Amino acid sequence: MTLSRRKFLKTGAATVAGLAFSGSMLAAVTGKNKVFGTAGTYVSLRPGSDARAFTSRAVEATIAEIKAKIKDPKLAWMFENCFPNTLDTTVTHKIINGVPDTFVITGDIHAMWLRDSSAQVWPYLPLAGKDEALRTMINGLIRRQAACVCIDPYANAFNDGPSGSEWEKDLTDMKPELHERKWEIDSLCYTVRLAYRYWKTTGDASAFDATWQKAAQLIYRTFIEQQRKTGKGPYNFQRLTERASDTLFNDGWGNPVNPVGLIVSSFRPSDDATLFGFLIPSNLFAAVSLRQLAEIYTSVIGDSGFAARCAALADEVETAVHKYGVTERAGYGQVYAYETDGFGNCLCMDDANVPSLLALPYLGCCEAGDELYQNTRRMIWSRDNPYFFSGASAEGIGGPHIGYDYIWPMSIAMRALTSVDEEEIRRCVNTLRDTDGDTGFMHESFHKDNPARFTRKWFAWANTLFGELIVKLVHRGFPL
Repeated sequence: MTLSRRKFLKTGAATVAGLAFSGSMLAAVTGKNKVFGTAGTYVSLRPGSDARAFTSRAVEATIAEIKAKIKDPKLAWMFENCFPNTLDTTVTHKIINGVPDTFVITGDIHAMWLRDSSAQVWPYLPLAGKDEALRTMINGLIRRQAACVCIDPYANAFNDGPSGSEWEKDLTDMKPELHERKWEIDSLCYTVRLAYRYWKTTGDASAFDATWQKAAQLIYRTFIEQQRKTGKGPYNFQRLTERASDTLFNDGWGNPVNPVGLIVSSFRPSDDATLFGFLIPSNLFAAVSLRQLAEIYTSVIGDSGFAARCAALADEVETAVHKYGVTERAGYGQVYAYETDGFGNCLCMDDANVPSLLALPYLGCCEAGDELYQNTRRMIWSRDNPYFFSGASAEGIGGPHIGYDYIWPMSIAMRALTSVDEEEIRRCVNTLRDTDGDTGFMHESFHKDNPARFTRKWFAWANTLFGELIVKLVHRGFPL
């Protein structure tokens, strides 16, 4: 059974009964276990050890280490539930002909997004050198992602085999291996980001095989195609839907862009259609990824020509961002636009999904103290961002994917991860603790006035991002 993100309504009551998991695992991700024990203590909502999808000794040791240093009992409980959630519930790992292979679902949707799967395992990367099983599992995901890119570099989400999906009738070049085919720059960037950081962390270059190198060439080619200097390119997309954000204008090509060196992203990391095709945070992310490709091809593969082409494209994109993707806003000075079209039109907002403008330092696109970023940050964390919401329970950034008044915990976690202000970080942590809807887990979004009204009970990316934040804070001595 496949389920659309759109079908998880704003009630917190989405069903996962059709997914192939054990009862104990379902209880863990839907919050049906008892929260409190007989003595009033918090009870872990993790699946039993025999029901976990994957177990890492290093992750278990980290949970014990970090939890022991957290004085707030609810925060410690939530960390224990959330940090291992990807491993506990979403990973299918095996060895095929001596080669690791890993498929990672998002949680309540039984499909693998290139973006989500990369982000879900990201917090475990620092531990990969200490745990052979964990290292092999992540190596398998890098290989699987490369194979997916080789199937179709324009797809954002994949099945675990040629099973088809509910979106197979979309008006685009669908293949049975695809769950969805929305062209999003960040899907390819996350694929590079994971492989690069894995290599830098472990020193293991074994995943950079012929398939991975083919995928890297396709990533570069796709970025070039979507600069649209010689035409609209090969990708178009339409869906029969009542939601304008789920399809593209102009017979599936999207709104026109002026070919100024930027790369078109037809959809945002929220899977919503862009209004103006040049999505600025994704273009900055692409520049980072291209430089990472250049380093891999210089240091590991020994192809200086391809490395030079990647580096040149990164420079071109970054230069174009600063020429066409920066605008003046009263009260803030110069800021990054969220989207532009190269004709002078721009959209000033931010969306909680990463890459976002808020997340630029987290992704390595700029320094946290950069003046342009700080101006932008002030603008997007205010009512001058149409998708900033403030209510009785919290303030934060949402997006059109869910709509008015719904805040994404991801934005609050990202605010803390990109902050150097201890009081700001404290407020973010307290807000995350207090807006879980008494479930012990993060969610896709919650209503600004009532955290019990949330979407997606089982959203592993948000859970592990929360865990990543807590680990980083504890390791730097931040009191929790």
